Amino acid sequence: MTERALAPRRPPAWARLLKDAALAAAVALALAVPLLGFQAIEINAQLGIATRFGWVAVVVAVVFAGRLLLGLSAPTIAASASRGAASAVLGQLSALLRRYARPLRALVLVLVLALPLLPFVSNYFLDISTYVVIYVMLGWGLNVVVGLAGLLDLGYVAFYAVGAYSFALSARWLGLSFWEGLPLGGLLAAAFGVVLGFPVLRLRGDYLAIVTLGFGEIIHIILQNWVPVTGGPSGLGPIPAPTLLGFSFERRPPPGTTSVYDFLHFAFAPRYSLAFLYYLGVALALVVNFFTLRLRRLPIGRAWEALREDEIACRALGINPTNVKLSAFAIGAMLAGFAGVVFATKQRVLISPESFTFAESATILAIVVLGGAGSQLGIVLAAFVLVWLPQLGTQFAGVPILGQIGELRLLIFGAAMVAIMVWRPRGLVARREPSLRLHGPLG
Repeated sequence: MTERALAPRRPPAWARLLKDAALAAAVALALAVPLLGFQAIEINAQLGIATRFGWVAVVVAVVFAGRLLLGLSAPTIAASASRGAASAVLGQLSALLRRYARPLRALVLVLVLALPLLPFVSNYFLDISTYVVIYVMLGWGLNVVVGLAGLLDLGYVAFYAVGAYSFALSARWLGLSFWEGLPLGGLLAAAFGVVLGFPVLRLRGDYLAIVTLGFGEIIHIILQNWVPVTGGPSGLGPIPAPTLLGFSFERRPPPGTTSVYDFLHFAFAPRYSLAFLYYLGVALALVVNFFTLRLRRLPIGRAWEALREDEIACRALGINPTNVKLSAFAIGAMLAGFAGVVFATKQRVLISPESFTFAESATILAIVVLGGAGSQLGIVLAAFVLVWLPQLGTQFAGVPILGQIGELRLLIFGAAMVAIMVWRPRGLVARREPSLRLHGPLG
């Protein structure tokens, strides 16, 4: 008998695919029934339980179909294709975004600047857009640490909190304005970045991530329990609003400040205040963008990229990894501090420790990963998607399907992360190209 005859017969490819898809659907069913199938509701002032088995069935069906499609895109099924269809589509989209990056940036900038002037843009939309701008600033700041220097930071929200609380405390104790508290918040956050950088100089990979995660939790616990200074769970407030050349956009300006409405003789409208804060955030974000792009072309930026690629080679070239790591932590933390000051002045009434949890760090890191580490444009796109996603449920509350998106945002978010990691491991708009190239022959 031949060797082929003695070999056990393998089941058909479709049978294996269906079996794998069925196992994945069974796991999804076991997880979805307790997490999604039941919902606590109030019935006649008493706690009741509502079932949502329809959504469980939708999730199981999506997992089954997704696992089946993932198997079909494997090289064992489609030997002629080196990548699956979804991977090819995402790759083409990423190539188009890189190819037309300049006109796309110009289009995005025009849309961003014209947003408050559009008649169909509501105050709610404008308010959420300000949040998007803040997260873009945070993404660009974390991109310095993760995308350029290659240092995984899971406690980035700590520097965000330092910037917000430093402005709130300086305004309460020292009477500083927004423009005086902005550089102070950035400097204090940078100082905390250096404090974090010293203990982790010899760490890398998972160990670095664990230490930075612990640092973020330490800051959160301090904010929760140092009640005489931070206010504890009750938070701090009120926080002064920013001014423009000494003019306030508030209905009742603080003493010694002139309202822009009295100066220009027109009626107060909340939209003007929202638009001013939005344009202020956009202006600071553009400054951060220009600052980070210039840093990439300076020697410190090239040192970050060299550290990201190979730390041992850095040492061999005479680059001091200690200084490079500290500079990355300090500059990334400073940018987070600026974003924290903008967030605090946007909150106005109160800032509390609940705004600076690990979930915020995970969201910021997801923005960098999904957008593409090192890509400024990709971070903008990812921030828009991830910040707007939790708000879709409130906007479409009356629509049968879209009204549930807000409740399923974590599930959709996890599915998006898995899809990007499978088909585009470096992000949607990946850019790991060197900032400096040598052209022409040597010699």
